Amino acid sequence: MRDLSTCRVLLVDDTKTNIDILVQTLKDDFKLGVALNGKKAIEYANKNHVDLILLDVLMPEMDGYDVCRQLKANKETHDIPIIFITAMDAPEHKTRGFEMGAVDYITKPFDISEVKARVRTHLTLITSQAELKEQNFVLEGKVKERTRELEETQIEIINRLGLASEYRDEGTGQHVQRMSEYCRLLGEAVGMEKEECELIALASTMHDAGKIGIADKILLKPGALDTEEWEEMKRHSIIGGELLSGSNSKLMQIAEIIAKTHHERWDGSGYFEGLRGDEIPLAGRIVCICDVFDALVSERPYKKAWTVNEAIREIENWSGSHFDPFLAKKFISLKPQLQAIIDKLS
Repeated sequence: MRDLSTCRVLLVDDTKTNIDILVQTLKDDFKLGVALNGKKAIEYANKNHVDLILLDVLMPEMDGYDVCRQLKANKETHDIPIIFITAMDAPEHKTRGFEMGAVDYITKPFDISEVKARVRTHLTLITSQAELKEQNFVLEGKVKERTRELEETQIEIINRLGLASEYRDEGTGQHVQRMSEYCRLLGEAVGMEKEECELIALASTMHDAGKIGIADKILLKPGALDTEEWEEMKRHSIIGGELLSGSNSKLMQIAEIIAKTHHERWDGSGYFEGLRGDEIPLAGRIVCICDVFDALVSERPYKKAWTVNEAIREIENWSGSHFDPFLAKKFISLKPQLQAIIDKLS
């Protein structure tokens, strides 16, 4: 706790005798400032750090109430505690003082020991509050830092989970990185809030997490899948949804939705539930377009990479059937940015 001897008390009274008594009473315990009228008191408080003010009420030109009113109206001096010292001891006078923001009221003729005790009590309270505020500030900083570390760890785990699913059949982690960038870009283009864009960008990296549950003989088959194999492959959307389900995290909840619905089609011909139109969650519709686009522009053992122009034309052809036509139109308008992402992450 701050040493009370470093606290500064401003004494305000137009009677020099009263000032002399207060100075003798408090000088050995605290730093002191003196003002013989209200104007000087305000000037002093504006130019110096003051921890507490002992303020007389009955003064010429500007009484203590006016001084208090002006100090409380100034944001620089608003929080300085004020103790009124006055011979006016009627209840209405005390009530007025407290209503104006005073913290205490000492009646003249004052007792020296009482004044010292009241000053010490209020300064102890002030310094304790300041210390608590500082401790809260430090604690808040630590909490924010810890939260940031946890968020970074969560993001890293999510990205690694996405990479794990892709390495099995893509042989590269760049697909999920590009997907994340595409989704963020499309989310921004359709007017989503920044936080929502970031959530979809992160959650999209887990869109194929369910491939972990698909047998290698199917996942890594170089040729076309037969009907039975294709039905098994489609199960990765269900497996992914189950793998990501049950979390209280908004990010994981969106990831679950994406895993389940990113193969649904606008016309209802997709899988696994055959959702159509707006029945498909927006996150699923966004990832659907981005996933197909990246598959088209990526080289595979069974095909060469398409150009961005070729892939964009295919997206346009499937608008209204595979894809939400509004999202497809927005996506097509992003061709320069999409090319930049591919150039950067290929």
